Amino acid sequence: MRNLSDTIARLSFFRGLDTNPMGNHPDRLSDMVGFGSNPGALRARVYVPDDLPASAPLVVVLHGCTQSSAAYDHGSGWSALADEQGFAVLYPEQQRANNGNLCFNWFVSEDIQRDGGEALSIRQMVAGMIAAHDLDPARVFVTGLSAGGAMAAVMLATYPDVFASGAVIAGIPYGSATSMAGAFDRMRGSGAPGATQLGSLVRDASTHEGPWPTLSVWHGSADHTVDQANAGLLIDQWRTLHDLPLEPTLVETIDGHPRRTWRDAEGRVVIEDFRIDRMGHGTPLDPEGATGGGVSGPYMLDVGIFSTRHIAAFWGLGDAPARTVKSALPVSKTVKAKLVPLAKPVRASVLPKPPAVSAVAKVIDDALRSAGLLR
Repeated sequence: MRNLSDTIARLSFFRGLDTNPMGNHPDRLSDMVGFGSNPGALRARVYVPDDLPASAPLVVVLHGCTQSSAAYDHGSGWSALADEQGFAVLYPEQQRANNGNLCFNWFVSEDIQRDGGEALSIRQMVAGMIAAHDLDPARVFVTGLSAGGAMAAVMLATYPDVFASGAVIAGIPYGSATSMAGAFDRMRGSGAPGATQLGSLVRDASTHEGPWPTLSVWHGSADHTVDQANAGLLIDQWRTLHDLPLEPTLVETIDGHPRRTWRDAEGRVVIEDFRIDRMGHGTPLDPEGATGGGVSGPYMLDVGIFSTRHIAAFWGLGDAPARTVKSALPVSKTVKAKLVPLAKPVRASVLPKPPAVSAVAKVIDDALRSAGLLR
């Protein structure tokens, strides 16, 4: 655990965030009601293209802190891509009564377990969408940014039988934090479990015995809100589940950004890892590109690569955009120095001894309530 002053500084940062960072924007989404018991008290917003064919895919999109579903859709362009490629979009939306800064509660035990809390609310929404629009239950996907990315990891872990694949943008591995103080440590890249334990956290989250979902990971090399070490930890978590080696199958540079991929024994790409050079905290976009899209703004970043379309292509929803590929060689023949290095998790044995828990916990809890981050 890092020092208390650093934690309080981060609380002050969240307290000062603009609660409507996208400003005024069109809202293409509608509400879905009556989808279940909704124990997480989330709002369900949806986009269904006109003339959607039967057995179409479903994409679940989870916004970041301080964002609304409409704002994230406007910036990321998921509903626009749904019109083009023919899939439905579900946007679970956090409510201020659950979290003062509209973050999904990816670190709260009752919200991140199968058949409980916010995770169950999202699962009920998925079931409701499939039933209402005759969607394909074998093609359900989930993605999210930041706290939404961490919640996407929750959904992949707790319902691997529901989601075929997921994409985590600037997120955090499942189960690595179960308190707000722990959440801030994980955001810093501090004190996380090792790969074996991370994999066990997912295995223990359900009774699933079938194939695991595939995973696309995106993170900026200059992200100072969620340390990019978390991208490496996510990959470690899912490499363990898929029984993949440490080294990727292929390393390449796409549109100026490093991409690594891991293939399984059948040659299928099951994990991809994009590191966006010099990008801070947000979703990568390419608003002016010929095959790009999205609208730039706070946490919606024009970096010359449209993650929405790339992620959809990874899931088999349309073709990948035209791209400039360099150094597309097997990893053994690629100069590894071109990659952004992955920070290794800090072992518990080398962490500094924390101060008395009771005194620290009281100060943190008081600050969290003041910041609107603790219920």
